[in-house]
Amino acid sequence: MCAPALRGPRQRVVGPGSGAPLPFAHARKERRPCARTAVSREPRLVAIAAAPRQFHPKGLKGDTPVTFVRAEFNNVILGDSPKVTVSPEGTAKYNFTSGFDFSSEGNTLDDLAHKPVFLTVFEVLPKEKKQKDEKTVILGQSVVDLLPLLEGECTFEIMVPLYPITGSPLENLRTGAKCCLEVTVSVSEALLTTAQILGGNLLRVTLEAAYSVPDNFVVSGPQQNYMVGLQVPSIGERDYPIFFRNGILKLGGEKEHVPRPKRWPITNILAPGAQNIPYSFITGGPYLEEDGELNRPEDKEFRNQAETTKKRIVWDVESRCYLDPPAVINFQKRIADCRFWPVEITRISLAPVFKGKSTKDKTEDDGQVFFHGVAYVNMVPLLYPGVKKIRGAFRVYPYIDGQVYEKTKCLFSLFRDVGHQIKLGNLTGINSSLAKPILTKTSKEEKPSKEKDTSSSIKSQSSDNPLEGETPLYQNPDGQQYLEAGTYLVLEFELEKPLVPKRLPEDLASRVKEMIPQRPTLVRRTGGAQKAMNDYHNQIQNIASAILEEYHKMFGKELATGKDLDNQPLEDQKCQLNYELNCSGKYFAFKEQLKHSVVKIVREKYLKTTAFENQEELQAFISELYIFLVDQMHVTLNQSRLEETQPTSVAVISTTSEQLRLFAYEAQINEDYPLATVYYEERLVRDSQNLEHWLDYGSFCLLINDIIKAQECFRKALSLNQTNINSLLLCGLMSIMLEHYDEAEIFFEDATCLDPTSVVAWTLLGLFYEIQNNDIRMEMAFHEANKQLNARLAKEKTTAESVDVGGKLESSLTLGVVRSSSPTKGEIPQDELLDDTCKQYCESSEQPGPSIQSQDVSSIQRPFKSFTLSKDTPKKASKSQISSNGPASSAFSGVSPKPCSIFMETTRFLMKVNAIQYVHTVLAHELLYPQGGPSCEYYLVLAQTHLLKKDFAKAEEYLQAASQMDYLDPNVWGLKGHFFYLNGNHAEAKECYERTVSFVVDAAEMHFIYLRLGSIYLEDREYEKAKNTYLLACKKSPSCLTWLGVGIACYRLEELTHAEDALSEANALNNYNAEVWAYLTLVCLKAGRQLEAEQSYKYTLKLKLKDEALLKEIHVVQNMVGFGDPSF
Repeated sequence: MCAPALRGPRQRVVGPGSGAPLPFAHARKERRPCARTAVSREPRLVAIAAAPRQFHPKGLKGDTPVTFVRAEFNNVILGDSPKVTVSPEGTAKYNFTSGFDFSSEGNTLDDLAHKPVFLTVFEVLPKEKKQKDEKTVILGQSVVDLLPLLEGECTFEIMVPLYPITGSPLENLRTGAKCCLEVTVSVSEALLTTAQILGGNLLRVTLEAAYSVPDNFVVSGPQQNYMVGLQVPSIGERDYPIFFRNGILKLGGEKEHVPRPKRWPITNILAPGAQNIPYSFITGGPYLEEDGELNRPEDKEFRNQAETTKKRIVWDVESRCYLDPPAVINFQKRIADCRFWPVEITRISLAPVFKGKSTKDKTEDDGQVFFHGVAYVNMVPLLYPGVKKIRGAFRVYPYIDGQVYEKTKCLFSLFRDVGHQIKLGNLTGINSSLAKPILTKTSKEEKPSKEKDTSSSIKSQSSDNPLEGETPLYQNPDGQQYLEAGTYLVLEFELEKPLVPKRLPEDLASRVKEMIPQRPTLVRRTGGAQKAMNDYHNQIQNIASAILEEYHKMFGKELATGKDLDNQPLEDQKCQLNYELNCSGKYFAFKEQLKHSVVKIVREKYLKTTAFENQEELQAFISELYIFLVDQMHVTLNQSRLEETQPTSVAVISTTSEQLRLFAYEAQINEDYPLATVYYEERLVRDSQNLEHWLDYGSFCLLINDIIKAQECFRKALSLNQTNINSLLLCGLMSIMLEHYDEAEIFFEDATCLDPTSVVAWTLLGLFYEIQNNDIRMEMAFHEANKQLNARLAKEKTTAESVDVGGKLESSLTLGVVRSSSPTKGEIPQDELLDDTCKQYCESSEQPGPSIQSQDVSSIQRPFKSFTLSKDTPKKASKSQISSNGPASSAFSGVSPKPCSIFMETTRFLMKVNAIQYVHTVLAHELLYPQGGPSCEYYLVLAQTHLLKKDFAKAEEYLQAASQMDYLDPNVWGLKGHFFYLNGNHAEAKECYERTVSFVVDAAEMHFIYLRLGSIYLEDREYEKAKNTYLLACKKSPSCLTWLGVGIACYRLEELTHAEDALSEANALNNYNAEVWAYLTLVCLKAGRQLEAEQSYKYTLKLKLKDEALLKEIHVVQNMVGFGDPSF
């Protein structure tokens, strides 16, 4: 061990005028080993180059005083600089260097972390007569933070301000003038190795204040020392204590301002400004974003009152603690084992002991701690990935041994068990090691000699009642006042690096790209086979038009007479036309016109660019090419003929993507899965680059339990946009189903990184960690989800309160649609509504692009081959519209939802995407959720899932519970109607549906409620009500089924014109519905249109109408009118 290396003359330490030692002039303190750092190297010198310059100094005896600088670290004076006279320019060059040794037995890494170097500037006063010694006066003080040495730096330079002490001439400097010191700190080699830098950590503990303290705490009276302490886990058998002393008791009246500086954990600093840690501030923050206990919206009023009007004790002190790699491991292990750490608070009287007290009384007072409380800090968030800081308010409870041990597994009190040392003043520093070891639970259990005593002690502490014949170990009536007053501590724990690293968003994105490579949109080539084919078709059309024009020139007069031509005249005209084309040279011109396009087909489609090897190969290729060209010619001519036969005055109705989605959803509800597949695939054919189309199709595949195809759809959607949250979440769910847990974690984490405010993403991540039995990360994910949900609800509440139009609050949270009247009251102008609805639909649907139904609504044509017929066609009119299944998913968004939990919000998402497998797992969490519990929506979701499983007994039970909780919810009555409808009890279903539509606010699935209610009206022959109900459905969301219902009702009411219009709309939307063709047959028969009646009847039979009663009715009408069946 070498002595401190000091550069520059050592000066005698003299007080101002009295010769008494200065406050920093203590003898070198006893150096104790630090249990948390294991430094095995030789001592190294930390050099502090005090070659400062002073700007604009002013002394007591003039503007050019004689000054010197004194350096001090860890209560040890390092040396004094030479006495230098300040120049008239206001500078003084000392060229002073001093230092101290760093070692495991002396100045440790922890000392460097939380103790600065003090540089005190003295002024030397002139000697007076008969004065032997010089007098000095302190002008100011600077602090140098040595933290950069713990970050691996060997040398750093800093300009530190010189803070004046109270009464110093530096307090009266002119505006803009300042005094600074230039300081250089260096070491010969880095204090930490690379392994220590990478594996070590720095813990910062900030104690801000204790709010709402007991009324017994008064400013007047005997002086009190308010202390807070906690123990940091370390290596070995003892923990490392951190003390915060000398809290300042303040009366209420105003809040503590923010930002405000943090102070050093050292009490004997001369300059008031030097007490603040440079560049370290308390910034505060919203209560909802804190990690403590009082961070709920209902706690906001209490927090505001406590931090404004009530008394508080303020520290604003930051204490640092260096953790080397082994200590970091132990620190992390202790958090995982104990979760909660005790932070103790007490009040110690500083009043002198009266001489009249006996030694026994003084001993009893020394061992007793008054107002002993404890706050339980949940340290688990520091084990969350990427988390470096926790800050919050923590309630103070009375310190009772049994409760503390049960909560924290801590056996000893930091204040009570070493209270006599505090009384005796042995705890000289905030972070000084204790002379008496503070044993942990582990070390205590390792001592077998005391095993018996420990077990009995624990037994008596952890039980509510003491053992028989035993006195309670510790009674704390004073500490109960903390609980009565609602006292809480505001603490902050911050690490330099997170204990558990978090994956970077870039890494997650790259992993997703590796699993699902992004597929760019294919660019259409301007050339190629397709363009060659298009050119050939265009040339065929041009040549055909030219030949047709030549034909009209030659034989137009004969065609104008209107006579029918036999085969022989047609053959004669053909020969004459060929002769004319050959003689005029037009035939060869047409051949030359086709030659270029045929050459392009040979090169681009058949990829023939070289000569043939033999004549046989050439002849074979020419034959193949001829057949292909003739076929393509026929395709072009037939297409031209088809276009000519269509009337130009009628627009082709083109369904939109949203309409196709509605049709697919209807087929899905009706369990007509082949037809639903056709609609979903048609959307993909129209736009395969739209990820919503892939997500909808994947959700449908998930409903029919086709997991592999669902995964393919979701991954295709993710390949189109790798930042889409829903795609990532659904890919994660599929990975869990297929037990690919590594991939699932990547998908969920990437979703939370891309959208940190997504409640569903955090909740699903927590459920995934629950599957992995990772309780800490599960708690982290659920905590973050709650945090985001509360923040969103608070924001929405603020927005809703700020929106007030016409004296009425229009909340943005309202999702319902208000209707002006009920469809059963007959107040709808039916003719106008039908005409307006048809006109509005036709205008909105006249869009360019392909359509699955490209036919004239007034003429009967052959349906497209792109459709596949459904095998199961219902028997009755009502059954054909709605089959025996309830809605596949429902978010119950018809009514403004009450503030829900994270699990109910996740349930809505799962129901929307048909992930029914996970719904019951999430709902189980809802029962255990403190702020959740069974709600009306909870029972509705359960009833819906059991309806999907056809478990009607369970569904009825949950529907009964939901109606008891909220009988005014339209979703309850709507789902009850579905329940009775599926059970075949149409009378009860009718009552429930009518009650649903009578509410002012719509239910979630009004489309299917209208359809099923209309079908019941048709069964009961209430055709007027059926018509009104179906018209409401057409106005809200028109489809083939809604227009079919209107057509049936109008036909039964003998309104044939309206019936034909409605059925034409239905046929345009789906020309594969046999029932639509059947009713069109009936309308045409009664209207006397024989040709259209026969064609409609032909398609009715071709599509295999299953309703025998309807087919029999058609036969009766055919017999009555005498036509309509070509088979007669």
